Amino acid sequence: MPATQPSLRLTGASILQDGQFQSGSLTFAAGQITDLACAGQATQIRDTSVPITPLFPPRQDTTVDLSGYLLLPGIIDLHGDAFERHVAPRPSAEFDLSIALRATDRDAAVNGVTTAWLAQCWSWDGGARSPETAVRMAEALRDYSARHALTDLRLQIRCETHMVPTEARLLETVRNFGIDYVVFNNHLQESHAELSCNTERLCIAARRAGRTPQDHLQSLRDARKQTREVPRFLCRLAREFDALGVTYGSHDDPDGETRETYSMIGAKICEFPTARAAAALARTVGDPILMGAPNVVRGGSQAGNISATELIRADLCDALVSDYYYPALAEAAFRLADTGTRTLAQAWALISSGPARVLGLHDRGTLAHGKRADLVILNEETRAIEATISGGRIAHLSGEVAHRFAFAPQRHALAAE
Repeated sequence: MPATQPSLRLTGASILQDGQFQSGSLTFAAGQITDLACAGQATQIRDTSVPITPLFPPRQDTTVDLSGYLLLPGIIDLHGDAFERHVAPRPSAEFDLSIALRATDRDAAVNGVTTAWLAQCWSWDGGARSPETAVRMAEALRDYSARHALTDLRLQIRCETHMVPTEARLLETVRNFGIDYVVFNNHLQESHAELSCNTERLCIAARRAGRTPQDHLQSLRDARKQTREVPRFLCRLAREFDALGVTYGSHDDPDGETRETYSMIGAKICEFPTARAAAALARTVGDPILMGAPNVVRGGSQAGNISATELIRADLCDALVSDYYYPALAEAAFRLADTGTRTLAQAWALISSGPARVLGLHDRGTLAHGKRADLVILNEETRAIEATISGGRIAHLSGEVAHRFAFAPQRHALAAE
């Protein structure tokens, strides 16, 4: 890297590197970590092959004292649907997707998330979970990310298995918008069993989908007629995903047999196994296992499924995701550390380096030379996330850290959205 390249140096923090906290300093510029000095050793990156717009104007470097803080890798969230609350804060009150994405982006940044997949349904359920809505969300996210994004927001498609007639449209959507992560799930049987005998819930579901109760129930019946075609449908999708480089998996596997079936077609990621047998099978065949951070924080699944903490204790979990609540990610790491289930370094790996390995994100997930400058600055005493830096840009800044940045020696105007 040229000697004139401006940079920001963070000193005094306890830095998570190589699986342990160490005293030292970290310097970043042009979106990358350029110098990391821990335990008396430092190595510098001398050049970069990817030109990135500098965070600072070309002036003398800035140093910020972070004594009393932890400096950690940015959180990588592989599955979150908290954006749905920003789209429709109330069931009958929907907002423009651009507004919802801006709110989601800030929600993620405030909670230390620097890379996030928004889990958008592709379902017979209709309404907000329809293919039409998924395409609109993909369009809105593409436009928002190009101009406004604080964090690296991406779209995950949660495809219901009984969507055979939509195959061409799904593949077109994946290609057109560069979607890199798809999961399959099958909630048809339980939904049909519930709605066909519960008029009140059927009416609620139909209203949410913009249908009459009769039409909504018919959509479920039509989906059930596709059952014989589903295996071939999934295999065709798997072949196309492999060609496109799309990572894919399954969601809510109820047993080992189901996980094995998905694994055999290449859907290797096991999201939210609902029973230990599914997670155990995934571990046996080398499939990554994802669980919800809210499950850890609340002490169990809100749906009555397997405990995430139980799976972590059994080494049957590779990453934690926000599911429906971004604050649960960092809180889950501290909960695991406080209970002695994992050290804090090990627990933080479940929301940083672990997810990075699952999705093959080699440029992030750890604090190392040349990696993307995705950082979380956390108050060691209060455990509050006071700053989030995503790709070398300040996405969130608050509390005492904001004061230290503002009055840092030789300070510059700091770039922020």
